[in-house]
Amino acid sequence: MKPHFHKVPIPSRTSFSIRHDKDSGFGTVWHYHPELELHYLVKGKGVRFIGDNISNFSDGELILLGENLPHTWRVEEGASNTTVEVVIIHFLPNCLGSELLLLPEAYQIPKLYERAKRGLLIHGEAKEKVIRLMHSAVDAENLDRLIALLSILKILAEASEYETIASAHAFYKSNDAETLRLNKIYAYTLSNYRNDISLQDVASIANLGITSFCRYFKLMTKKTYNDFLVEIRISQACRFLIEDKMATEVICFECGFNNVSNFYRHFKKVTDMTPLEYKRKYLYKAAPEMV
Repeated sequence: MKPHFHKVPIPSRTSFSIRHDKDSGFGTVWHYHPELELHYLVKGKGVRFIGDNISNFSDGELILLGENLPHTWRVEEGASNTTVEVVIIHFLPNCLGSELLLLPEAYQIPKLYERAKRGLLIHGEAKEKVIRLMHSAVDAENLDRLIALLSILKILAEASEYETIASAHAFYKSNDAETLRLNKIYAYTLSNYRNDISLQDVASIANLGITSFCRYFKLMTKKTYNDFLVEIRISQACRFLIEDKMATEVICFECGFNNVSNFYRHFKKVTDMTPLEYKRKYLYKAAPEMV
């Protein structure tokens, strides 16, 4: 999907941006920027779009996005009154000086930047260390500010507990009209995924005929609209399974699937697990934290 270029505001007399936001609203248009983005979600939940990946987000996520990687976060429908809290650092690859990246002692940093081009979800001890440093960096000044960023990069570069988010693929720049059209499609789908959505419905939102819309959407996203809709529905089903408040059969219809067997087939295709396997995997991970 063609993203919109976003100019990240870097305060004057600083080499990078760090902010701690508490907003009742959250999420922007599908966009990209040349800065890397280190994104710690203190509080909030919804769906995130990074590259070609669609997944849920929730409290405690730490993500590093590489330069020019398209992304957006959308708050869960009905959660508009819930405060979303984030700590975000934006920095250009050479913000600490181009010469730093050429030093033999710093060889791990360019490798980190390369991995981050697909997005990195950070786990384990590295995550906890980086979160502490991000909080301290918010109010740091002068050399302490630079030292905090360099310390964060060291931890991330040496970390082994992470997973990549998006697959490697080409992306295209867009004009404002295309950005507006694609975000209308996003918003409509996220608001109506529980209902039957016909190609005629969504094509009219894009102001295109059905054939033109199908060709356009496949060109922009490398997937069909039906595949995109299924991924949205499965991402919501995953959240409901984790919350463990509804039976799987109820979740099936709550997420817009018309029959249980169809839901199971799509869930297996998208997650490579059955709903029960997915729930057990989550409960196994959560159990040590609950003891």
